Amino acid sequence: MTVRAFEEFLFYEAKLLDERRFEEWRALFAIDGVYWIPARVGQLDPLEEVSIAYEDTQLLDVRVSRLQHEKNYADQPPARTRRVIGNIVLGSPVGENLVVNSNFTLVEFQDEEQRLFAGSYVHTLNKQNDSFKIIQKRVDLLNCDAPMGAIVIPL
Repeated sequence: MTVRAFEEFLFYEAKLLDERRFEEWRALFAIDGVYWIPARVGQLDPLEEVSIAYEDTQLLDVRVSRLQHEKNYADQPPARTRRVIGNIVLGSPVGENLVVNSNFTLVEFQDEEQRLFAGSYVHTLNKQNDSFKIIQKRVDLLNCDAPMGAIVIPL
């Protein structure tokens, strides 16, 4: 596996989210996949501490369904986003899974207001056929311990 294969996967995931193709994004997750946003720097356990988000695939299905619902008032007008992903580094394999670290910047525009998010991703991926499935996507926000508004669109 080349670094380029991992880059292409991360760029594809970002494209799906920026284009609001949430069902396709959800399909990138393994059956037991998890989406996690820790609430403090260095948080190690999502079950022993409060997290900004800790969603298994069932909760991800709820999130996607809510984002597509016409009466989702938190996403009216629909937010527009653009992500930039960089500094992609392959970590050590963990069993059959591969760890990919990267940095991100995300700009969200909604209702004449623009917000900026920045941080790092830790993707734990499992190779399946010609692509990957997300075992865990950890989003470490730079300002995770600061007050912030609702995060409606997945980071």
